[in-house]
Amino acid sequence: MNTLDQSEQEKPPGPPAPPPPLTGGKLVLATFAVALATFMNVLDSSIANVAIPTISGNLGVSVDEGTWVITLFAAANAISIPLTGWLTQRIGQIRLFVIAILLFTFSSWLCGVAPTLPILLAARILQGAVAGPLIPLSQAILLSSYPKAKSSLALSLWAMTATVGPIAGPALGGWMTDSYSWSWIFYINIPVGIFASAVTWVIYKDRDTATKSIPIDKVGLLSLIAWVSALQIMLDKGKDLDWFHSPVIIGLGAFALVSFIFFVIWELTEKNPIIDLRLFLGRNFLGGTVAISVAYGVFFANLVILPQWMQQYLGYRSVDAGLATAPLGVFAVLLAPVMGKLVPKSDTRILATMAFVGFAIVFFMRSLYTTQADTWTLVLPTLLQGIPTALFFVPLTAIILSGLSPDKIPAAAGLSNFVRVFFGAAGTAIASTAWSDRNILHHSRLMEQASPLNPAFNESIALLRNNFGMTLEQAQARFEQTLNSQATMLGINDIFWISAVIFVAIIPLIWITKPASGGSSAAAAAAAH
Repeated sequence: MNTLDQSEQEKPPGPPAPPPPLTGGKLVLATFAVALATFMNVLDSSIANVAIPTISGNLGVSVDEGTWVITLFAAANAISIPLTGWLTQRIGQIRLFVIAILLFTFSSWLCGVAPTLPILLAARILQGAVAGPLIPLSQAILLSSYPKAKSSLALSLWAMTATVGPIAGPALGGWMTDSYSWSWIFYINIPVGIFASAVTWVIYKDRDTATKSIPIDKVGLLSLIAWVSALQIMLDKGKDLDWFHSPVIIGLGAFALVSFIFFVIWELTEKNPIIDLRLFLGRNFLGGTVAISVAYGVFFANLVILPQWMQQYLGYRSVDAGLATAPLGVFAVLLAPVMGKLVPKSDTRILATMAFVGFAIVFFMRSLYTTQADTWTLVLPTLLQGIPTALFFVPLTAIILSGLSPDKIPAAAGLSNFVRVFFGAAGTAIASTAWSDRNILHHSRLMEQASPLNPAFNESIALLRNNFGMTLEQAQARFEQTLNSQATMLGINDIFWISAVIFVAIIPLIWITKPASGGSSAAAAAAAH
């Protein structure tokens, strides 16, 4: 008996018990604060896009120079996201989250008051860097705040804010730029950031995770910065520089490839890597991350090019184009509580498959657009897209995080979000280039019919001259304008059709993961508690 007591006394103490879930009004307020921080972050990934022409004009630079406002934010953000796991161990989950919100708020103010482009770009780099931990930490914090039985609801609420942000960005950014000034697209973050950080600290300050001193993987960090920066700049500037016809793009691509190979080898052999690439050895993490990333790349790319087509070729204002895409958030919001109840009772692989099939149907509907499409024809697929969007994030996020130990959750969330954000940038670059190439192809094919030997062409020119009193040159110019519009429409229809095919093609990625009947979100929550 004494020997048993002695052995129990000598046994090292285990890890401290996690704090209990929040309840009542405190849970509601905490969820709102964490969701606001997430919304503020994802909103800034798209809100500046529509304001670039105005920002460039006010600062006296070209639009091409102004696009660095987007490029540098994306590059800094992409670099910092996968560092979340390492930073969490050094600083603590709650402390890091609050510091990131405050620095994001401060950098937003710096962006708004920037008098020159270099100062604005420096502020955007800071803003992108400190924004990195916000999304993965918001996932982990929400999961730890809810009872395990309601973990799928926590993921649903997170997915709702992460989805609505990019949708609201263009409309909100266009309205603020037109009604006030471009500075307000950054100033809007200040009251949101102050409120979110204050509430989060008051509620969670006694619930922070344990910290430990771990060495800094300097080589891994520098190689990460090298290949991500080079690749991000290559993707953002590729279209403007004609891709691999440009020595600049070739140089960036070669540098990114060599740096990436070195990074992977180093991280897999380093004792304390800055990013734990061994997470990809897990079947659920690998399949779920690749599936959600490819899907998000296609989803986000179409979210970018659809408003561009509406503005440039259908005559929509930036605000109206943003409003036309806003109905995407309707079902995403309404179905959030439904998903919270549905996921624990379902095989998440089936729900994710339904989402991909739904996306394929929506994009096929869009592939039938014409230049005479009215607003309802444009809005209906967008409204319906909210259904697969609601089925999309939560099941795949639950699959990714299922079965992981508590200390792996921040690193896994950070790495999976990094891959997803990167695929969003890559998808946008690829879709924009493919759209341009398809436009050129269709324009060439249509021009083959614009010949004096073609009776239909001669009839069109005669109709314009006789009915509208145009000269021959004016009639030909009008015909060219119509031809351009048709070629652009056919080009974007091709992108929509290819997007539908991609969603069907990546469904097998879902089914390489392990079955999770009974709710893999519960497993994810167990790892977070």
